[in-house]
Amino acid sequence: MSEESQESQELGITESKSHRPGEWYAEVVRKAGLADYAPMGGFIVTKPRGYALWEAIQDALDGWFAETGVDNVYFPMFIPESFLEREKEIVEGFDPEVAWVTQGGHDELEERLAVRPTSESIIAPFMADWVRSHRDLPMRLNQWCSVVRWEATETKPFFRTKEFLWQEGHTAHADDAGAWAEVWTRLGQYERVYEDVLAIPVLRGKKPEHDKFPGADTTTTVEALMPDGRSVQGGTSHHLGQSFAEAFDISFAGEDEEEQTAYTTSWGLSWRALGALIMTHSDDQGLVLPPTVAPTQIAIVPIWQEDTQEEVLEYSAAIADELEEAGFRVELDDRDERNPGFKFNEHELNGVPLRLEIGPYEVEDEEVTLVHRPDKEEGVEGREGIVDAVDDHLDRIYDKLYDAAAERLDDNVREAHAPEDIMGTLGRHGGYVKTPWCGDEACEEAIKEKMAAEIVLQPLEAEGGETAGEVEKPESEECGVCGDHAEEVAYFARTY
Repeated sequence: MSEESQESQELGITESKSHRPGEWYAEVVRKAGLADYAPMGGFIVTKPRGYALWEAIQDALDGWFAETGVDNVYFPMFIPESFLEREKEIVEGFDPEVAWVTQGGHDELEERLAVRPTSESIIAPFMADWVRSHRDLPMRLNQWCSVVRWEATETKPFFRTKEFLWQEGHTAHADDAGAWAEVWTRLGQYERVYEDVLAIPVLRGKKPEHDKFPGADTTTTVEALMPDGRSVQGGTSHHLGQSFAEAFDISFAGEDEEEQTAYTTSWGLSWRALGALIMTHSDDQGLVLPPTVAPTQIAIVPIWQEDTQEEVLEYSAAIADELEEAGFRVELDDRDERNPGFKFNEHELNGVPLRLEIGPYEVEDEEVTLVHRPDKEEGVEGREGIVDAVDDHLDRIYDKLYDAAAERLDDNVREAHAPEDIMGTLGRHGGYVKTPWCGDEACEEAIKEKMAAEIVLQPLEAEGGETAGEVEKPESEECGVCGDHAEEVAYFARTY
């Protein structure tokens, strides 16, 4: 076997997405150059191509945040233990996962420092200092940072790591209605980033009471369905009520000069979104990316023989320049030491959405051959008007990815009205199982103990903008697990 043939073979994905999704996923992440495993268990090294995907999400969200009155800040990664303990439910909720620093240099610290598992406990005290009057509200802060949660789980890049990147927003409001409006605004932006940037449709609703963020009144969520039938919590927006404001004394003088306690929210989206992106669209040839986030949107592969090399390269370079000037992210792959087949495989592995193939026939006919990454659809376009043609093809590629994911979601929400039916449906099909629910956590535990599925979401009938919204009412009044009276609907699923 030649050296190039061996390298080309090494480019390929050896695991199957349908038969061994975990192994397949890890291979795609590694071979597509997104991340490597760090020497410490539970941590990863994010490579340039992987970080570029995170930056694409950052750019979208950061712009929307700024448009809606959010200021970016940065707080220390260490939180004094006394700060963390001021909100009891935060301590109890995160205590098993907190990493502690007890020594600095050669000296033992007088007070332990927590490596932030979340930042409410360090941000809230400063909000209390910065808020004096109703004129200071609403206060909207956001930081892009990493957090550490020392989970004893198998490392799965972007899905499960001890340290992960995210954004966390923290806001204070003069009244409950303002806080609720904030919750829905951020949840809508998370839905938008999945559907308009990542080409992934989501379900939105609230978490059950027993699974809300520690210290929150309500946790809302967007959930994304993966091809293996598991659900990913895509982003959460929490209404914290006044519990954090009371614990950290976030108060203000109202218009009547009376002292009032603020209402607060927090909301976050992590690089778990990257895991959902990779898992949703990619295939047995490697990474598949929507054009919105792909570091390279278009790979131009010139195909020449010795006597046509100059004219093919000149024609290809002119097209590359024109597309770059139009704002597309383009790679002209004019490597002489690689044959076209190797280049095709490499660009497919790396998830480049659109490939342009240009040989002597395309030059002669003043055309370009275009190949879509998701399904290998080929088309031919004229040289004149190539910018508009490429733009149209990229839109079509995005629509293909979104439509496939939307069809999968539509086909995988099923109903069941007895515990054996809930478990049987999840076992056979995966996806979401919708059932009436009495609201008792014990009913979730009865399913969870037998097949590791849980209530991931309760759909909302109405959100109301400035209110909590109403949970969808079930058609049947009997809980699908215990048979008791049910006034709520729950979606069960296996999760990442």
